[in-house]
Amino acid sequence: MTPKLLLSWSSGKDSAWTLHTLRQQPGVEIAGLLTTYNETNQRVAMHGVRMELVEQQAQAAGIPLWSVPLPFPCSNEQYEAIMREVIARAKREGVTHIAFGDLFLEDIRAYRERMMEGTGIRPLFPIWRTRQDTRALAQEMLQNKLRTVLTTIDPSRLDPAFAGRLYDEALLNDLPESVDPCGENGEFHTFCFDAPIFSHPIPIQIGETVRRDGFVFTDILPAEKAPSRRSVV
Repeated sequence: MTPKLLLSWSSGKDSAWTLHTLRQQPGVEIAGLLTTYNETNQRVAMHGVRMELVEQQAQAAGIPLWSVPLPFPCSNEQYEAIMREVIARAKREGVTHIAFGDLFLEDIRAYRERMMEGTGIRPLFPIWRTRQDTRALAQEMLQNKLRTVLTTIDPSRLDPAFAGRLYDEALLNDLPESVDPCGENGEFHTFCFDAPIFSHPIPIQIGETVRRDGFVFTDILPAEKAPSRRSVV
């Protein structure tokens, strides 16, 4: 049976690389990009990315977007109830797997496996690595023309000056040794604006950087909405 799957889509580099990896596998049908977002501010949680940019990513990838609004604040119980409804819908529509771009955090993987246990849908982890492999993975992404920008910084782990920077070789060289090159420990989050899986780059501009709820967020704007700010594409 041909696998039919959803891809958990955060808007960042790991999601984009997971999609790229899946598209190298013959016979895999990608039914949708699954994104949860804060319904109050219309942004992806933690990444702080505007949903209109996520919609542009889905269009550039040629894949339907499954957008799932979350209340704010959202308890874990509320989140799990909403996700059970999403999984039930996926099952009705013939989805067999949900893929995640997780790298090496065993507790996150175990949580996802528990959430899907008994649902008839299996989790997949196509780019799973060890902690020691993420530098090589980051370089592989860059060599394959993934272009991303840092949207969120945890200032307890990484200097806020990294907010809004392009994710490139220079940035990798500037990261402290304590920081995972892919930010898998939550040191930073990204937005992917160009990749082999996109039909075209997504024009963006770098907006304001603010501190909120203990994190540092750089606003990424569609290019046409911020003509006076720093253009990336």
